Amino acid sequence: MASRALGTTVVLAITVATAVITLPAAQATTPAAAGATPTAAAAPAAAPASRRDDFNGDGYPDLAFAAPGATIDGKAGAGYVGVVYGSAKGLQTATKQVLTQGSAGIPDTPEADDAFGSSVVSADLDKDGYSDLVVGAGGERAGTAELAGSLTVVWGGPKGLSGGATLMSGGEQYDGLGTHTAVGDFDGDGSVDIATVKRNDIEVLSGPFGRDGSTSEPVAAIPDLDDLRYMDVAAGDFNGDGRDDLAGVVHDGDEYDARRILVRNGGADGLAAEYGIVLGAGGSRLQGGEHITAGNVNGDRYADLVVGRSIDGYDSDLDTPLAKGGMITYIPGGATGPQGAKAKSFNQDSSGVPGAAEAGDAFGSDLSIGDMNGDGYGDVAVGTPGEDLGTTSNAGSVLILPGTASGPTGTGTLGFNQDTAGVAGVAEKDDKFGGAARLADFNSDGRAELAVGAPGENTGEGSLWVFPATASGLTATGSFTFGHGTLGTVAKGAGLGSTFNR
Repeated sequence: MASRALGTTVVLAITVATAVITLPAAQATTPAAAGATPTAAAAPAAAPASRRDDFNGDGYPDLAFAAPGATIDGKAGAGYVGVVYGSAKGLQTATKQVLTQGSAGIPDTPEADDAFGSSVVSADLDKDGYSDLVVGAGGERAGTAELAGSLTVVWGGPKGLSGGATLMSGGEQYDGLGTHTAVGDFDGDGSVDIATVKRNDIEVLSGPFGRDGSTSEPVAAIPDLDDLRYMDVAAGDFNGDGRDDLAGVVHDGDEYDARRILVRNGGADGLAAEYGIVLGAGGSRLQGGEHITAGNVNGDRYADLVVGRSIDGYDSDLDTPLAKGGMITYIPGGATGPQGAKAKSFNQDSSGVPGAAEAGDAFGSDLSIGDMNGDGYGDVAVGTPGEDLGTTSNAGSVLILPGTASGPTGTGTLGFNQDTAGVAGVAEKDDKFGGAARLADFNSDGRAELAVGAPGENTGEGSLWVFPATASGLTATGSFTFGHGTLGTVAKGAGLGSTFNR
């Protein structure tokens, strides 16, 4: 992926900072300004490599989750990642596994504030048929340099996850390597690649990977020339050319809560150095957020984006009324990439969505796309950890907006919290239920179950919930919870359920 030759170019009306840019014809897939004529998509290359989360190869996806604040060997904030394996009966806590930097075969040692589990993604890196787990530790030190960060792989196999290697380490203070990570086949060669943020640069590690953590090519650095300040990244094939692209949400301008959405296209040489800004109707920048995920909502051949904007109450809200209490924005993919002019936004004042938009709800704090009822459309789970339930502040909830051929809809939205009938536990102040959400088909029956994290449960200890799926969607009946007692981990300040694997 070291090559960045541009070749033949076409001009698109996409702004990078304040300039019009040119992209290779094969990569001209970011959204053009309103009124531009879309170009035809290139013939699809090989389908992007699978990212199924099956660590032991038994045909059932597994769930990985993080407790980055956990105490390990007396080191507060060292962090761990836990795994529960899927089966024909769904997730089984009897198959639990806890992985730390002190686990056998995993490099490094636990240190205070490493935050092992800052990001968690999964893919088959070495092409042996088993998904592997990539764990970021954004607080890892490099010598005396604090917050340098690191990326570690834990290898999948017939008996599950074991052993590992260091993929990459930050070298300077505040590099924060591994805080934001995504996996995708960016060059279309059938091997999974990794994109991670190092300070404000994008670093790309090319697959397939060796068992020592080595890459097939030197790490490709895409330097930040525009002070982008990434808040999250996600990968998907947004233009249908058979190569994954990388989308990111970044801070935009001087206003505290101003955001924009960027896309770097995949190509034969990997991710393009140039990026496009997703534009909305009329050609203006589409307001972004702090969280982003990719998946297929409308059932077509293109990956879609959902962006969560959980911050509210600042200057740019004057131009974004739906931002009150947080909002999400759905952006369908298309032959020219994410179609910002066709974006749809929702908050808790949208028709059919339960509740009411209130300051501090943090609607959109986490996002996941999965088909909960097997109808062929991806539904959108939205974490709302700041939701008040009666007089109980920040108890939290999760809302699931059904997918349709035209994207998500508020009609038929489901909602769960700890006061929902059939849900174990009681809603308490600052539980932050919905701090993380994950839709995945853990029993391989064609319907996605829902995992929910409440990192504030029991004064910051954290806990997890799992909701089964039926032909009519998710249900609280048969849901269950587990936490540190099941996992055998130190509870104090762990923040269990802060994130799930993507």
